[in-house]
Amino acid sequence: MILLLLLLLLCFSSPPVKGGSFTRLGVNYGTLGDDLPSAARSVALLQSLGAGAVKIYDANPAILCALAGTGLRVSIMVPNEIVPSLGANASLADAWVADNLAPFYPAVRVRYVLVGNEILSDASLANSTWPFLVPAMANIHRALRARSVCDVKVGTTLAMDALATAFPPSAGAFRADIAGPVMRPLLDFLSRTRSYYFVDAYPYLAWASNPSSIRLDYALFAANSSLSYIDPGSNLTYTNLLDQMFDAVVAAMRRLGFGGVPIAVAETGWPNAGDLDQIGANVHNAATYNRNLARRMAVRPAAGTPARPGAAMPVFIFSLYNEDRKPGPGTERHWGLLSPDGKQVYEVDLSGRRPLESYPPLPPPENDVPYMGKIWCVLDAEGKATANTTAVGAALAYACGQGTGTCDAIRPGGPCYQPNTLVTHASYAFNSYWQQFRQAGGTCFFDGLAVQTKADPSYGSCKYPSLTK
Repeated sequence: MILLLLLLLLCFSSPPVKGGSFTRLGVNYGTLGDDLPSAARSVALLQSLGAGAVKIYDANPAILCALAGTGLRVSIMVPNEIVPSLGANASLADAWVADNLAPFYPAVRVRYVLVGNEILSDASLANSTWPFLVPAMANIHRALRARSVCDVKVGTTLAMDALATAFPPSAGAFRADIAGPVMRPLLDFLSRTRSYYFVDAYPYLAWASNPSSIRLDYALFAANSSLSYIDPGSNLTYTNLLDQMFDAVVAAMRRLGFGGVPIAVAETGWPNAGDLDQIGANVHNAATYNRNLARRMAVRPAAGTPARPGAAMPVFIFSLYNEDRKPGPGTERHWGLLSPDGKQVYEVDLSGRRPLESYPPLPPPENDVPYMGKIWCVLDAEGKATANTTAVGAALAYACGQGTGTCDAIRPGGPCYQPNTLVTHASYAFNSYWQQFRQAGGTCFFDGLAVQTKADPSYGSCKYPSLTK
């Protein structure tokens, strides 16, 4: 508590920074990266990009302190793990507001409190957390009103997998397991409190899972694209995939009797890099998507969507930085507008005022078609693995402890036992694990120790299994 008070004293004794002109486009500011810039530097970088808002994944006091006086609209988040306790106990919800929002408000222009992040995407939380989601939101809302905070909206973020049907857009419908018990009371709360349905909408994911049926220009809503789709159920014409996704959510809400709840975009974006087997993740496409998005959101009056023409919505791009500590496929670590040193991955003006033709040429997209060669997963000998042999040893032990015969070839007498070094054994173990478990969700990551390669690491009688795309 003393540390927080000292931080607040420093925070509010600093002169306020003037905010930029109003824009609806914001940025998600995550912190799962090594050696990221300080909070103060990050806020300055946000402003230099032309952002008008920022969304953080907690209520980090250092970040909130850096945001004080900037004029940036701010979204903070309640962690998933405490949602059940806040839903069951109004006093705990009041204490959360007192500890995490009240000390900074109104110097920090908090506009949204998001209770949980994609909670309904995790089936393991169905019994422990789902029933408490709306009660937690209601308790946070009451705690805000008790402090006469009336300009902060309460919501939660939902991925597109909350829908059982999303195509055509007019057929949008929520999953049966959540439609009645969760979505109906959630939409009722949002309607009564005039809040937003916050959706995480990624055209990249939809396109990458079906590139043969969805045109890339349509997913990027390229300005020069003449592509369109007519929804047979509504007869509405669509010119980009993002609008389709939004209107599928609108249709799903309408089916439950809440078609008027406004939509906000909690996350959207395009990865600037990824693994060898991940299509379309490159700087060219990421820059194209986010530049086009910025230009579209700057249009006044708002463009809206075919089902909601003229409707304005808050939109947050994902994300500020490439975050190298995020697990999962390579794209997870490459959504950033900036690299961890604060340099732009590509030029972009989030205010949307910069003409598209004024940007310098982009590198050609090198992976817009599926890679058809062989891929292996090996120890990243040039990365942080060289500095942490303990972590490499632990990852090796984990890989060898999975599956059947994963590391038989590197046991004494096996064809890959020699040379008997940590580097060669780890590479074999990582690759063997990945080949066995990739289809079940296993990744070539190992806490940043592994990397994919097109170069066959086999040697002598030691043959590495490969993934053939």
